[in-house]
Amino acid sequence: MSAEVPDSALLRVKAALACYFDDAFASHASAARVWRVPVATRPGEHVTVPLDTHRLRRRGVTTHHRAGADVAVVRGVRVSVLTDLFVELAEELPPVELVVAGDWMVRRQGVRISQLKRAAKKAPGRAGLLARQAARFVRARVDSPMESRLRMLVVLAGLPEPVVNVSIRDEDGMEIRRYDLSWPEVRVVVEYDGRHHVERIEQWESDLERREAIDDDDWRILVVVAAGVYKRPEETVNRVFRLLAARGLPGLPERPSDDWRPHFPGQAAAA
Repeated sequence: MSAEVPDSALLRVKAALACYFDDAFASHASAARVWRVPVATRPGEHVTVPLDTHRLRRRGVTTHHRAGADVAVVRGVRVSVLTDLFVELAEELPPVELVVAGDWMVRRQGVRISQLKRAAKKAPGRAGLLARQAARFVRARVDSPMESRLRMLVVLAGLPEPVVNVSIRDEDGMEIRRYDLSWPEVRVVVEYDGRHHVERIEQWESDLERREAIDDDDWRILVVVAAGVYKRPEETVNRVFRLLAARGLPGLPERPSDDWRPHFPGQAAAA
């Protein structure tokens, strides 16, 4: 390659595939980068071939063998279909990030949750087990990766699972508000706010009016920013728990579980 050609994830995948026969395809982390799945993947390229005799040794490339695999073409590259990719990523990603990937596949790419579960059920070994565990937590209509992570923090803390993207409609059936994560029976909303600053005064005023309207309807809203997931997850868990307890949510445990801790290490990992 000419030094003037800018490096990119897509270019590296194409370079890896150039070493193989035309029936090879990018898989695992390589396919995730081509599909633009919103998760961080480990370095190195992955190529899957249909015949074991087509394996090659190439520095920086891991070769896999799977016969009869379905293949998609994305951005001009042969890659794993998303249902297979979900299983391939099971040993590549932490469990929460695999749920993030599954939520994205369902919301943004039209994959059905039942398809992910079916692919996970058919998959052998550890990858199949991990994929089946993660598929149980995949939900439809999740708008962002941070919503997925925030929901998983709450669920792994042993709190009742919130409903995703509840629509509030007026008397004519028109949607007037939609809540990221909520417990409608006690009118509690938890929302992720990814803005680092207010870009426009109009947006800031709109958000204030929206939250005032929520208060008028006797809903309580708790806003969580990135630091509440990455740096101070324990604080977020306790905030949600206290609000749900104050509202008398049925099924709430006496105290949050610590099962979230291995998945959200907090301040030390963020630093």
